[in-house]
Amino acid sequence: MKPASFDYVAADSIDMAVASLAEARGGAKIIAGGQSLVPMLNFRMLRPALLVDINPIAGMAFIEDAGKDIRIGALTRHHQIETSAVIARHLPILSCAMTHVAHLAIRNRGTIGGSLAHADPAAELPMMALLLDAEIRVASSSGMRTVAARDFFLGALTVDLADGEIVTEIALPKVPPKTGWGFEEVARRSGDFALAAVAVVLTVSEGAIAQARIALTGVGPTPLRAADAEALLVGGAFEPGVAGRLTDAVRAAVEPDSDLHASSEYRRHLAGVLAGRAVAGAWRRANEAAA
Repeated sequence: MKPASFDYVAADSIDMAVASLAEARGGAKIIAGGQSLVPMLNFRMLRPALLVDINPIAGMAFIEDAGKDIRIGALTRHHQIETSAVIARHLPILSCAMTHVAHLAIRNRGTIGGSLAHADPAAELPMMALLLDAEIRVASSSGMRTVAARDFFLGALTVDLADGEIVTEIALPKVPPKTGWGFEEVARRSGDFALAAVAVVLTVSEGAIAQARIALTGVGPTPLRAADAEALLVGGAFEPGVAGRLTDAVRAAVEPDSDLHASSEYRRHLAGVLAGRAVAGAWRRANEAAA
């Protein structure tokens, strides 16, 4: 398969990139890692008149400890996040999640900005952005704006990003002390998209859960937070009697579709099982951190 013909520009600055997007009036696409875009071009699912290559832009690939936040440039490759000592120290759940993203060859090229902007319904990074209350910085010819992850993902492959805008940076708040994490995913084969995945962070205080966050992917058009399940956990310990109610609350929060890979019923069942395992892992790590 070959893509339809297109023009190409290599942007060496954010200003040049957004100016090219503006001039194309909706007929352009950004290319960074190309791990999602190129297959769609080859199958002619997309036929842009112009590709704007942002790889020449200096200073968009970085991981920085900014005090309260970890800042990640949009051109940072998945493998850089996976192997970063800064991420491992402050957001170890993100290090774990990255090992589940496709295969090493793809992680070497794919970018965090591209994954968030593409918003595949079964991708790990949108779920992690939602779990960790990320803020996404966006540039256009009109200037800069910041979007909370909870407002960014609008539907399958749809985000709050206009035709003339580009993701430049992601800010991830550090988790509080005495916080543990859990991550569970099931895919048909290693490297496949998740049939369902659950990520959890729990913060404990005096033997009880003070804060709980539960995010899921693969079970709807966008990643989601299981708010009722989170509320169920806060104020107590994770004990056997809580596990069953947690599972029910997570399953009630999701409305997965059936497809050739799995039925809706199977995905809903899987979400509950994985949530129980992820919360148990987070509870164990939180208590180890508090000891």
